Amino acid sequence: MTNLQIEPVPCLRDNYAWLAYDRGEGVCAVIDPSEARPVMRALSERKLRLSHILNTHHHMDHVGGNLDLKAEFGAQIVGPGKDRSRIPGIDTGVIEGETYALGSHVAKILEIPAHTRGHIAFWFEQDAAVFTGDTLFAMGCGRLFEGDPPTMWVSLSKLMALPDKTKVYCGHEYTEANGRFALTVEPDNADLKSRMADVRSIRDQGRPTLPSTIGLEKKTNPFVRARSPEIRRTLGLEGASDVEVFAETRRRKDSF
Repeated sequence: MTNLQIEPVPCLRDNYAWLAYDRGEGVCAVIDPSEARPVMRALSERKLRLSHILNTHHHMDHVGGNLDLKAEFGAQIVGPGKDRSRIPGIDTGVIEGETYALGSHVAKILEIPAHTRGHIAFWFEQDAAVFTGDTLFAMGCGRLFEGDPPTMWVSLSKLMALPDKTKVYCGHEYTEANGRFALTVEPDNADLKSRMADVRSIRDQGRPTLPSTIGLEKKTNPFVRARSPEIRRTLGLEGASDVEVFAETRRRKDSF
C-alpha cells in the first residue's frame, strides 16, 4: 500500500477542506468541502479527479460543496448514517464499527457526537490520520450545539485513545485563538507555551498550523486535560469530576 497524500484546501474565511489521494490507485477524496470552487481549483492544479466526498457532519461550512462537486465528478458522498437526512447528496451512510475503503486505504468510523448529534470521524489507522471535523480542533473542541458535556467528553476521550502519532485533520484554522484561551486556564504548561510560539511563527508566515497529532493534543489541549492539577486550580474545581472540569472549561471558552 502506498501512502495516502493529504493536503489542505483553504475555503471560506477559516475552513479547511482536505484532499486525500493515492495517485497509484486512482482514488481521491475531499473531506468536508464547504464550497466547490476552491476544491475544483486544487484538483485541477494537481491533475486529480475526485472520486469521493467524505462528510463528518451536516453543517453547511462542511457540506456546502457537495452537490456541485458530485455533479461535476460523479463522486460518491459518504457521511454519518444517523444523520443522512441532513447530508446533501449522500450515497452511503456509515456508523461506528463500520469501515469505508478509499482504494486500499481503509477508514474506521468513529461516532463523536455533541457538536452535532450525528458527527463522525474517519480514522485511517494504517495512514496514521484522523479527520475530526469540528469535534476536536488543535487546542480546542467544537461548541456543544446538539449535545451535552458528558457526550462531548466521551467523544473526545474516544479520539484521545488513538495512537499518539495519529495526525489530526480538523475543519478550521482556529489554533492560535484556541491557544490564547488555553493559556488562560493553564498558563504554566511549558508544552503549551512552546507550541504557541511555534503557532505564532507559522501564522506569521501564512501557513496552516494543521495537522496536529493526538500526542500533541494530549499535552496542550485544555479540553482533553481535565485531570491537569493546574487547570483544576484555575477553575476552582480541584475535587470535581473530569466531566465537570470539561464543562466549565467549555463554558469559559464560550464567553472568551
